Amino acid sequence: MSRIINSYEAPDLSALARSIKRELDSKGEKPGHVEILNILSRAAGFRNYQHLKASRAAETRLTTPVEPEAAVDFRRVEAAARCFDASGILLRWPGRTNLQQLCLWKLWSVFPADAEMNEPEVNAILKRRHAFGDHALIRREMVNLGLLSRTADCRSYRRVERRPPPDALALIRRDAPPATTDMSVEGAGG
Repeated sequence: MSRIINSYEAPDLSALARSIKRELDSKGEKPGHVEILNILSRAAGFRNYQHLKASRAAETRLTTPVEPEAAVDFRRVEAAARCFDASGILLRWPGRTNLQQLCLWKLWSVFPADAEMNEPEVNAILKRRHAFGDHALIRREMVNLGLLSRTADCRSYRRVERRPPPDALALIRRDAPPATTDMSVEGAGG
């Protein structure tokens, strides 16, 4: 188990020592490790050690700069969108791998989140969402890309929950009416 180092500071060392002595005297017996952590935390003005840890974690989140999200390549998104018809059916399998991956993300978005499916159920979803007649290719590529997971015996499939990359998110959201947008895409992985 890795250790997380929490910084500790007290504004007045003398007050800290008095507070610790007072708590140790009231115990009567030697306190354990966790109780010592709680005593030190209370002496520094926190309710307990968990409160100290949560406070430090919040400070870290507030001071850590947020990485800007990568820019969307709209030409790539438009090229992938041309592979779909107006109702979101994949008409053709793109020749370029990066477009194939974007198209797979769009198909990933129609799979139910946190649902275990058997192979015929996965095939049924894919058959409804493409028009070129090779659902096995799509299923295999979704597994290879890590968008679907499957058991070793290929009997059980599950959508892998993760946040789509910016280009894929733009493709998923493109032309989606607000009422039918898959809300699980918003919080996937993220």
